Amino acid sequence: MRRFLIPLAAALALAACGPAPKQAEHVLTYASPYPPGHPFSRADREWMAEMERASGGRIAFRPYWSGALLSSDMSMEEIRHGVADIGLITPIYAKGGAHLLRVQSGFYGGVRDIAEQIAVYDCLAGRFSGFAKELHGLHVLAVQGGNFPGVLTRTRPIRHLEDFKGLRLRAQSDAVDVLKELGADPVNMPMSEVYSALAKGVIDGVIAPADTIKSLHFSEVAKHFTSIRFSRGAYPARAISDKAWRRLPQDLRDLLSDGRRTWEAALNRELLQAEADGIAFGRENGIDFASLPPEEQARFDGLYNRDAARQAERLRSIGIDGVPVFEAAQHLITTGSAGRCTRGGKL
Repeated sequence: MRRFLIPLAAALALAACGPAPKQAEHVLTYASPYPPGHPFSRADREWMAEMERASGGRIAFRPYWSGALLSSDMSMEEIRHGVADIGLITPIYAKGGAHLLRVQSGFYGGVRDIAEQIAVYDCLAGRFSGFAKELHGLHVLAVQGGNFPGVLTRTRPIRHLEDFKGLRLRAQSDAVDVLKELGADPVNMPMSEVYSALAKGVIDGVIAPADTIKSLHFSEVAKHFTSIRFSRGAYPARAISDKAWRRLPQDLRDLLSDGRRTWEAALNRELLQAEADGIAFGRENGIDFASLPPEEQARFDGLYNRDAARQAERLRSIGIDGVPVFEAAQHLITTGSAGRCTRGGKL
């Protein structure tokens, strides 16, 4: 605890030195590991401006970008403990305490688009209490889906599944076992560390959507992009601490809750535009684009879903019944019924 409190105190001291916002009844700090020009951050700034306007100036925000206050792997704990009032949280990178939130993002095989990713997540979160348990001390302000990842490699292009063999790849946790089965050597690291690892040859490539080619400057350190569909899911991505939440009057809590759709819509627009920009930028800067043959994609889809079922089963070893969550996610996707869920997750 002492080792945590020392950096916490330093972070709070840094927060006190931040830029002074305009006069407001409630000044909330916001923290993100991304720079202010990143697509995520542009959506964040749009949401903050809308909340300030809608509150009539009663709310103002003091933002801290580029990891000045918040890390990727400890973001949930940092927000809980008040490093910032609101922040970008990444349960998919959490080192502990978010097992279900992390693994469920791999249960979305066959999902069609970002809107459906979020709808499926909302249904699951409303139906299964394990989601709220892992989010204790936090109030979710936005759920984030994402563009479907492909494979960006430094020197060796991926044309068939056999080409994965021997490659050391940064991958999200839900893809690790599938890649091992294909003979790759996957590692899980925050996306903020990938550029350096590619540049140094520590890894051979990264499982990432095409928007990273431009937004994270990956075109400078990798030259081949293969469109292989990793059916990623959604996860809670912006949250306010319970302590900051309780400081606000009810009408402003309602405003922030209602602002969730504003934030998610901004994120979705930015993500789709970033993907188009990334592909165009990549073509201009020498990235070789290719697609996996349909029969290879079908084979990969089968491997992906079988592994997701195994991951759901393995959660039982730590007291989490993940199989019903996996089965519910697949039912929602195959029937296209996620959009009809009630607030409690029922159809």
